[in-house]
Amino acid sequence: MANNFNYYSPTEVLFGKDVEQETGKQLKRLGASHVLLVYGGNSARRLGLLDKVRQSLDKEGIAVSELGGIVPNPRLDKVYEGIRIGKADTVDFLLAVGGGSVIDTAKAIAYGLAEQEHDVWELFQHTRTAKNAFP
Repeated sequence: MANNFNYYSPTEVLFGKDVEQETGKQLKRLGASHVLLVYGGNSARRLGLLDKVRQSLDKEGIAVSELGGIVPNPRLDKVYEGIRIGKADTVDFLLAVGGGSVIDTAKAIAYGLAEQEHDVWELFQHTRTAKNAFP
């Protein structure tokens, strides 16, 4: 017999054939106008996924800055590079295209952009708790 529990997950998941072509429409609905596209590289590029996502964003008039080359067990220097690009290009949304390392890198960038007065590394040292995150 299972124990009772409540589970709340405000994450919207879109899944299915060609759903990546809706990326621009979905981000536009969320208010994005300039996206930092974070990705690993080889598989997303080789499969044509990056091109489809870029086309979808372009179709909706969403500007794109990019940070590629995220590797497994991502490096902090890529997080800092993403924060720098995000600030310099005044992006208003992050989009991770890839697996866990890409998503983790984008999340760290989101904390760094939302709380620019702090070093994002403090979160990993557990010397402070994040109070905000960039969309």
